[in-house]
Amino acid sequence: MSAAPFDPPPFRLEEYLGIWEFSGEHYLTASDAETLSIEELLAFADPDERARFERLPLSYAPTWGGEELRTAIADLYEGLGPEHVLTFAGAEEALFWALQELAGPGDHALVTVPNYQSFETIPLTAGAEVKGIVLDPTAGWEPDIEAIARRFRPNTKLVAVNFPNNPTGAIPSQETWRALVELCEEHGATLLSDEVYRGLETDEERRLPQAAELSDSAVSLNVMSKSYGLPGLRIGWLATKRRDLLERLEKRKHYTSICNATPSEALARIALRNGPAIQARNRELIATNLPLFEAAFAAHPEKLEWEAPAGGCVSFPRYLGDDGVDAFCQELVETAGVVFLPASIYASELGPVPAERFRVGVGRRDPEGALAALGRFLDA
Repeated sequence: MSAAPFDPPPFRLEEYLGIWEFSGEHYLTASDAETLSIEELLAFADPDERARFERLPLSYAPTWGGEELRTAIADLYEGLGPEHVLTFAGAEEALFWALQELAGPGDHALVTVPNYQSFETIPLTAGAEVKGIVLDPTAGWEPDIEAIARRFRPNTKLVAVNFPNNPTGAIPSQETWRALVELCEEHGATLLSDEVYRGLETDEERRLPQAAELSDSAVSLNVMSKSYGLPGLRIGWLATKRRDLLERLEKRKHYTSICNATPSEALARIALRNGPAIQARNRELIATNLPLFEAAFAAHPEKLEWEAPAGGCVSFPRYLGDDGVDAFCQELVETAGVVFLPASIYASELGPVPAERFRVGVGRRDPEGALAALGRFLDA
């Protein structure tokens, strides 16, 4: 019998942004922090690094990622070396292959809800049975460890989570996080941890240890796009002590990107070596923006209820109008050019997502014009 074709449903978020991300005047739902120009990024380089970049041949890179890049990534993790890192063309390629490798026909998987659609679509399309770890806003979006423990089965192979969470900005407590890691180890399930917003916590004391540091079986996912604000580089990675898993995934990568772009690898190395400074700049930008958003929402309490993120640069506040959040977002972008993502984009087969919510991005510079346009729309 031939294998079933990979036939995923429409990717709601990407289709919606395909219409509005570059045509809306005020993109107020961005999931990444303010980016840097190549000139600004190269200003972090020492003279030797800059000269090497200018002389860089535009040739192929190793499929695993260049040794220098993987070393720079491994330096982010305690107890890992470059042999524990496999790079990809962004986080999406890493998710695409890892989720299929880790959960297939006959397997059971648990994933956080709300989520980035790949989290549930890919293992479902691969033939796994997928159930939700529903984050409850009345509990501060904190995962319920006792409820998760009851969901485990003998065939639970994968637990996929995203913290700080997209779209809620939620971070679990240190106790909850370590209990989840231990739960996965106890049941022999792989914990796949999407950590792309790590480094953008509003309170750095809440920063979680990376899953690959806490467990020999866990897999950490990260990317240059979000906390570093460099999505144009298209550099993502998986980090894990499971070299056998990385070797299998490297063979899958031969069928998609094959390798990264060498200029992107060189620029990513510079960014990673200066990562603390870049992330600190982005945290400061978010800290400056949050009071602006809070004030803009507070000016319209009959329609909006603000909720600040604990980490990352996205939030999931509430719309209180009788017309509903979908109609609100549609009219807002069509008449005022302000782009938000309504909760229907995050609708899940695995559990409820609060229908009155919408995603806001707080990591871009100078949101005052967009917030003013929002205010004029609501006043009208």
